[in-house]
Amino acid sequence: RRDDMNPKRSNRTLVYMLLMIGIIGVVILSNVLFTMVTQKHLRTGTNVKEYKDPDISSSNVLKAKRGTIYDRNGEVIAQDEDTYKLIAYLNKNRKGIGNKPAYVQDITKTARLLAPKLGMDEKDIVDTLTRAQKNNQYQTELGDKGKNLTKEVKESIEALELPGISFEESVKRYYPSSVFASHLIGYAQFDEEKNTMVGKMGLESALNKYLSGKDGLEVYQQDADGNLLPGTKYTKTYATDGNNVVLTLDRNVQQTLQNSLDKSVKKTAGGVRGWGIVMEVETGKILGWASSPSFDLNKRDMKDYIDLPSGYLYEPGSVMKGITYSAAIDSGKYPYNETFDSGAFHFVEDSKGKIYRTSNSDLTIYDALGKNHGTVTFDKGFVLSSNIGICELLTKYMDPSIYKEYLDKFGFLKPVNSPFLNNRGGTMSFNYASEKLSTGFGQAINVNALQMVQAYSAIFNDGKMVEPFVVDRIENANGKIVKQYDTTIAGQPISEKTSKYMQKLMKRVVYDKDGTAAPYKMNDVEIIAKTGTGEVAGKNGYDGSLYTNSVMMAAPADDPKVMVYYAFQASDILSYDREPMKEVMRSALVAANITSDGESNNGQKTYKDFKQSDMPSLLNHSLDYAKEKLEGTATSQVIIGNGSSVIKQYPEVGETIISNQNVFILTDGSKITMPDMKGWTKKDITAFWELTHIEVEMSGTGRVTSQNIKTGKSINKDTVIKVKME
Repeated sequence: RRDDMNPKRSNRTLVYMLLMIGIIGVVILSNVLFTMVTQKHLRTGTNVKEYKDPDISSSNVLKAKRGTIYDRNGEVIAQDEDTYKLIAYLNKNRKGIGNKPAYVQDITKTARLLAPKLGMDEKDIVDTLTRAQKNNQYQTELGDKGKNLTKEVKESIEALELPGISFEESVKRYYPSSVFASHLIGYAQFDEEKNTMVGKMGLESALNKYLSGKDGLEVYQQDADGNLLPGTKYTKTYATDGNNVVLTLDRNVQQTLQNSLDKSVKKTAGGVRGWGIVMEVETGKILGWASSPSFDLNKRDMKDYIDLPSGYLYEPGSVMKGITYSAAIDSGKYPYNETFDSGAFHFVEDSKGKIYRTSNSDLTIYDALGKNHGTVTFDKGFVLSSNIGICELLTKYMDPSIYKEYLDKFGFLKPVNSPFLNNRGGTMSFNYASEKLSTGFGQAINVNALQMVQAYSAIFNDGKMVEPFVVDRIENANGKIVKQYDTTIAGQPISEKTSKYMQKLMKRVVYDKDGTAAPYKMNDVEIIAKTGTGEVAGKNGYDGSLYTNSVMMAAPADDPKVMVYYAFQASDILSYDREPMKEVMRSALVAANITSDGESNNGQKTYKDFKQSDMPSLLNHSLDYAKEKLEGTATSQVIIGNGSSVIKQYPEVGETIISNQNVFILTDGSKITMPDMKGWTKKDITAFWELTHIEVEMSGTGRVTSQNIKTGKSINKDTVIKVKME
């Protein structure tokens, strides 16, 4: 007979189970009764009087982090910084768990210990706490010195274990470079009503929906004194941080542009304001964008909210002649071999609106400073920046209505469709003969700098006009690309043939002895340019007190890759310094890996002529083969190791390499010697580290000027190389 079939045995098991349940119930009931009588937990002995109303639920908002803004090299432009506000509790009834005092008991001691941490006077802290205590305040703060504390300061104060001292977490927006495309970047600040960080100006505002995160929620229970009940906290909703934004701006270009504009405005007689844009010709990526005067993004000490490159409308002056000549050439109206008299242009307009040049009239236009260059060709007229040449084109060869059509093709008088860059279209007076002629040389028409660089990109880029843009991509907190911005062709206002002819004319503007851009010549790279001087109208019209001095430059001359548009307003139109503009072009050439002004690169030969090639495959080939494949590319080769075979290379196969760029070749040799890093960029140093994993500490920005290890000395993976950059 099987035991599990015994009814008596089964009944005994059931009785045992019921008995155990009964015992457990008695224990629980006893615990409850004991707690009710003694007000202590039976097992732990915890005094539950400290936990009044334990079912009171509370919650904390888990603040999402606002996205970070980076330049194109990954350097931070704007980021959130956690800060803390010190709170001093003074109510003597405030107690913590274990009936410990949770208020400031010893004001003198507290003040003595806090003073050095906060950078405050001890007496001021004593006075503040004493006054709050006398006024029966539950809590108090310690003014500005007690706010925006760093995590390090907070933790150092917490280590003092001062009763009644607590902290509230907060956040502020921090801009590491202080002054960096300030009007463009704008700023964000904490909005008390919305209880979050909000962009108030510039890209911080325009990109607010991407940069803003989504707050989470943390739920917990507390007693009547506000103390957290252990084990009750849990996250109901996790915070989602905002997206990060990567801009096309290059830090070195940006800082050089800002410094140069500041020099021009401050050091030129009657200097008022300046603005500039540096852009890649073929892509439309903006490398530099600046207004002068600027302001400190952390202090927000701005005097003017206008972002000059996009928000300021002005008469551009003679830079506009590049557009007028392009219209004449492209429309088939350009008189290639004809000449004109560059003396005073007297004119009249008949009843049908036709404009004629006459020998004498009250309506007269002169060349700059009243100069008469005699009889010249129209090509030479462009080189000399002759207003009379423009008047001849618009009366004798090309009807002003055709020029007006090209203004539309080039994108003037309407906003540029650049993502996140608010700008105005501009205005033009085009009713009277004087107005129609004046627009041809950049008066009687208002534009913004964004329109100018977009229009001239067609001249520099074989007729294809590219849309300028400054946001490269938007990434989520995990680095996944949310949105990518690429090159956009905004139109083709002129043919490639017209573009090439205009480049030829602009080269003469620099290299003809009497060309208006002759002072902009550079030593190791040829540039093309068009200068401009536009009279600024005041309250009483054109009184000759203020002018817009400007230059549009591109390089290299035979295949433009970067362009610089630089403008500032001052009373001096003749003797101002041209070096600041050249400094900007040099920085743009460095950003494009085109060496400027004869600086040697790694002790190697620098090449004057611009060349562009595809990086060949060098892996697993001999060093001699690699050198042969790179011959003729006008690059500088950095050989790493004493081996004879190539095991790694930079750049990768198929990437574009250009003149004076460093190409890194890692060989199979075990002995590595210190290279001459003078002239290297951050990109070069990064490539060297990726190939060797030898640490390089950089101080400063720009190019390497010195290194702590002598060239040729043996180095290894334990070596720490230190370089200074300017």
